[in-house]
Amino acid sequence: MSEIREYFELPDGFLEATPETLHQCVPGPALIHLAGQREPAVAVVLLLHGNEPVGLQAVQTLLRHYTGRPLPRALTLVIGNPQAAALNQRHLDDQPDFNRIWPGTEQGGSQEAETFAELCRRLEARGLFAAIDLHNNTGRNPHYACINRLDTPFLNLAALFGRTVVYFTRPCGVASMALARIAPAVTLECGHPGDTAGVDHAREMIDAVLHLDHFSDKPPRSGAIEIFHTVAQVRVRPGLQAGLDAHNDVRLEPDLDRLNFQLLAAGSQLVRVRADAEDPLIAIAEDGSEVTREYLERFGQEIRLRRPAMPSMLTLDSRVIAQDCLCYLMEPLNL
Repeated sequence: MSEIREYFELPDGFLEATPETLHQCVPGPALIHLAGQREPAVAVVLLLHGNEPVGLQAVQTLLRHYTGRPLPRALTLVIGNPQAAALNQRHLDDQPDFNRIWPGTEQGGSQEAETFAELCRRLEARGLFAAIDLHNNTGRNPHYACINRLDTPFLNLAALFGRTVVYFTRPCGVASMALARIAPAVTLECGHPGDTAGVDHAREMIDAVLHLDHFSDKPPRSGAIEIFHTVAQVRVRPGLQAGLDAHNDVRLEPDLDRLNFQLLAAGSQLVRVRADAEDPLIAIAEDGSEVTREYLERFGQEIRLRRPAMPSMLTLDSRVIAQDCLCYLMEPLNL
């Protein structure tokens, strides 16, 4: 991997670039520092996953809006994986997941992990007002904000995006968790790639944070946000395949992702499995321990929930399931 490039103005062609062509003006991980009327900067992380273009599109729309006039606050763009974006892939086959290798990762030791550790050191030296990591997802989900601290500034930052907030401490090595050591940080899930409503929502969020003078020391008013706590990540056991076709070890219903952000009762079916597939799903808790038997049970060829839970990020994309997971399970959290 090449060294981190650092720019102090927009590279030529940035505003016109598509996700597929961005690598021509920004070849790899980079920092782009843009001056504004206030310091320190808001960091916006984009294209950590190459098939999730919302960050690039939202930033381009925002910067066009400010053509010829100053930004309300300094803005630092953190560019993730333009090489994967060129091929519309989450990451290339010879790469790790760029949103799992930030400081705190369990996948350390790679050149890519060293690159993002150095990137964090540079951001910490400059200081940040807030950090926003922008993502799309492949299943049907509402737009929602994710935080990994329940401190008041984090809650207020998330509330600027909307009512639905997810609190998580796993997976490790994600951008918002690393940047939370520097400033209030949030991950925003902005719907499907190509959804203009998601791009507009992300742009409005960035603009709102750029206009902030400070974060209130009072938490969001009662009822302003709903918080869900991620309690388990559900993966398909290595070597097994998930998909819509009957020959797959884990068989997905065509409307499976309708279950996202629905509180399901104990006994609800998640997926069907082949009769000869043994223990096809694994549930991992926040501390890294296996909790499959706490959350999942098998009845014949059905995998059902053993206890009430709310899925998120259920997807029908077999490649995403193999690279990441089938879904996360959440429970309502009352502060």
